[in-house]
Amino acid sequence: MRTQTDVRVTIRVDKDLKEEAEVLFDRLGMNMSTALNVFLRKAVDESAIPFSVSARNTGFGPGCLSHEITGAFMGAVQNDTEKNRQKGFPIAKYDSDQKKAYLETADGAREYVNE
Repeated sequence: MRTQTDVRVTIRVDKDLKEEAEVLFDRLGMNMSTALNVFLRKAVDESAIPFSVSARNTGFGPGCLSHEITGAFMGAVQNDTEKNRQKGFPIAKYDSDQKKAYLETADGAREYVNE
């Protein structure tokens, strides 16, 4: 729906990329304009590009050791958990003594799953 505050933005993209994106967005039930608005809203909400952009080599190629991948994964999970904690979101955890999963809220309260 257009409003009086809508503005036109013109961008240049590769023709094949545009066509592939249109097919994807159509499957998702949206057009290019809606998809770009979703991207822009997410970027503004997070004050960042909502996915990793890097010029560095990740090192995850042939010959990469499994413990390196595991370490990188664990670090990413810890970073994500800390961001969610800072935002006040509940954190999923596992109580190995009770062998039950639970959500831990910002105040430290636990809500066990399936109770």
